[in-house]
Amino acid sequence: MKKITRILAATAAAAAALAAAQAMAADLKIGFISSLSGPVAALGVPYEKGIRAAIAERPEIAGRKVQLIVLDDASDPTTAGRNARKLVTEDKVDVLIGTSGVPGAMAIASVARELNTPLISPTPVTIPGPEGAWTVTVSQPFQLMVAGVVERMKASGVKTVAFIGFSDALGDLAYDSLVKSADAAGIKVVANERYARSDSSVAGQVLKIVAARPDAVFAGNSGTPGALPYIALAERGYKGRIYGTHGLINADFVRVGGASIEGLQVPSGPVLVADQLPDSNPIKKVSMGFRNAYQKLNGAVPTDAFSSYTYDAYLLLADAASRTKGEPGTPAYRTALRDAIVSTKELVGTHGVYTFKPDDRYGSDQRGVVIVQMTKGQWKLVPQ
Repeated sequence: MKKITRILAATAAAAAALAAAQAMAADLKIGFISSLSGPVAALGVPYEKGIRAAIAERPEIAGRKVQLIVLDDASDPTTAGRNARKLVTEDKVDVLIGTSGVPGAMAIASVARELNTPLISPTPVTIPGPEGAWTVTVSQPFQLMVAGVVERMKASGVKTVAFIGFSDALGDLAYDSLVKSADAAGIKVVANERYARSDSSVAGQVLKIVAARPDAVFAGNSGTPGALPYIALAERGYKGRIYGTHGLINADFVRVGGASIEGLQVPSGPVLVADQLPDSNPIKKVSMGFRNAYQKLNGAVPTDAFSSYTYDAYLLLADAASRTKGEPGTPAYRTALRDAIVSTKELVGTHGVYTFKPDDRYGSDQRGVVIVQMTKGQWKLVPQ
């Protein structure tokens, strides 16, 4: 009888240990939303490639298998929000990552706040106060990036600049950042022209800009539609300096822009010119590691700056999850994961060194900004 009792006790202990092991091995679920079709797909497709490279390199976090659920928002903010709600309520994801445009990212952030689920955005999105409490972004803040461009303008003797950008939240963000930095640098903004991402011509807007005779033109746009203003400026013989945002660094933009974007200067994360960084820069090692992981999975080196944003988002998640206690799939775990994310300090990524604070959605500082110039179809580092 005692022997049977010992066997039963041992069996119960084994079962308990197995149950504990299974609990510890519960999957960590990522709900990933990107614009895999539509006008913002030039950004969205690289985003997906970047996170898949990260997971291929590190398929487990803190002993848990990572499960990636990918949804296409078709470049539509309403769809982005709907996707986020489905991922949280039906798929029970522990974290959201996405999407490819500011309007869509803001829609996801609203759902993240409502459903108490952390969001890591690869797109710059500013949501002040409690509404943004569940959101951080690995993209550099527009103000930081645009300030770097304006610094180059001032050094080049620019006194007047015209703005042309998207007629949406990204365009507003870029314009506001330009005005703030330009005023501080003594540069006058002489035009504010807008166009929709789906427009096929900006001839009218560019005619107004050329008539204002600015020393430079700054475009607040992204992706393939971002080439329109530069093409129109070249067609009208504009000879001034041209600048843009970090949203333009992708192969499709370079292909479509062609000769019209020669000499274009934009801000970028260090990853784009990692091989030109000194060995003492800690970002170089991480960036080169990203390139290797991306090439191993995709058979070619990355030619954009977007895939590395989602790679950084995964690095941030991995670091935070390794410090998070609890069971994935539960509200308590999502809260603990959010708290770990916003307390991240000095995490080296491909686009910078990240330090977050509970009331700060951005983790980047000046270490995450370089200026690059389009030279014969290649982005080259502009010396400071």
